[in-house]
Formats: sequence, structure tokens, C-alpha cells
Amino acid sequence: MATIVHKGVKLGYEDQGAGTPPFVFIHGWTCDRSFFAPQAEHFARHRRVVSLDLRGHGESDKPQGAYPIRAYVDDIAFVIGELGLGKVVAVGHSMGGITVLELCAAHPDKVAAIVMVDPAPFVFPPELAAGVEGMVAAIEAGNQEPRRQFIANNLFMPTSDKGLVDRVLKVMMAAPTHVAAGAMKGILGFDGPGVAARCKVPALHLAAQPPLNPPHLMSQWLPNVVNGWTVGAGHFNMMEAPEQVNAMIEGFLRHYVSPVGVA
Repeated sequence: MATIVHKGVKLGYEDQGAGTPPFVFIHGWTCDRSFFAPQAEHFARHRRVVSLDLRGHGESDKPQGAYPIRAYVDDIAFVIGELGLGKVVAVGHSMGGITVLELCAAHPDKVAAIVMVDPAPFVFPPELAAGVEGMVAAIEAGNQEPRRQFIANNLFMPTSDKGLVDRVLKVMMAAPTHVAAGAMKGILGFDGPGVAARCKVPALHLAAQPPLNPPHLMSQWLPNVVNGWTVGAGHFNMMEAPEQVNAMIEGFLRHYVSPVGVA
């Protein structure tokens, strides 16, 4: 693991492979860069790949304070510049999905395309928002059981591999409570449709079962989006069905992105 410091926060990352346009992989809420390992290994055969631990996550620093999406975006833009990556294909899962969307909107000079792997809801239905707000309150009060139940009961399918479920739970439940609560508040406060209106690069949406963002709504919010849908995989579809995810990203690159990267 390499590190880079931005505004006093140490960020851990891995940098491997060669080729353009390079990839930057951005994990989700209370996860770490290992969640995209199947994709990083696959694409590093032909392209440069950077996998980042967001602030508060993995081996990066975990400062106290707020965790808005824009803070991650500022960090990622800094890393892209410092590593001389040029325009990247930014791939994000869940919270990372909306993070790469804002990266596209805020730093179009640094983004060739984005891939959103079952991104967090652009718009929270009232019932879901109330449930998540209740979970955040429980986290802050020291009760972590609603957090565990939310992950185990809502983010996997009944057929999901139990070993994978246990591994994901172990990582996500190990995240400090101030990060878990603060990062989820950042997700709840994100204006998905507003940010999507400012993102003009090619975009791929890979929905899971069930999708957090219905594809027909994604097409309304982001008219240039290409919708894909994995079969037999829940929210962590890049881990449960890596062959499907890798193939759809490859197809997207081939048809929508490679000319941009070559130019």
C-alpha cells in the first residue's frame, strides 16, 4: 500500500498496471478498497488501476467531523492530479457511485467516464430515509445492531454466499461509529438529480437485485447513462458476480470510452 496526504489526511491506495485511460476504484459506505479487488486485478492486466481507501475507511486516516460526499471528491481529485493520471474512468460502488458522479460534475477535466455500481439512492423514498435516519441515530447512541441488520438483511440476496456475507459484515462493522454515522449523513444529504444534471461524460449504471435506483429513473436523471443489470447478485454485485460486472465494463469502454481515452 502507498499513501498520500491531502489537507493533513493520510489516504491509502494501491497503484498497479499500465495503460490508458486509467481506472480509479472507489468503494462504498464503511467498506475499503479490497471490495473492488476482482475488478482491479482484471483491468490491471491492460490499464493503470488505482484503488483508494476513502478518508475514514480502510487504511486511511479517520478524522472526526463531517463526511460529506464533496470531501471524498476533493481527495480523489487531488490523488488524480498528484499521480498524473489525466482523465480517468472513475468506478464507484454504492456511496462510491454517487461520489464518482459528483467527481464528474465538479472535475470534468479529470474524468473520461464513470461507472456507478449499484449507487446509493439519488433520491431516498421517505420510508427508506426514515429507516436510515433511525439507524444513524442508533449508531450515534452506541447501538450497532440496527447497522448490522441493515447490512445483512437489505444488501444481499437469500442465495448470497454466507462466507461473503460474513466477510463484508466484518469489514463494515469495524468502521468507527463516527465514520459510519457521518458518512451515512453525507449520503442522505446528497442531491443526486442535481449533480447528475451537471455530469456530461459517458456513464454506466450497473444495477443489482433489487436496484437502489430504478433504471428508468436513472435514464431521466442522467440522459447519457447506459443501464446494465447483474443477474443473481445483490448490492455487492462486483463481488458476487465479478465476471458479469467486468464484462459489462469492458463493453462500455469498447463502445463509449476508448475513443475518448485514445484521443
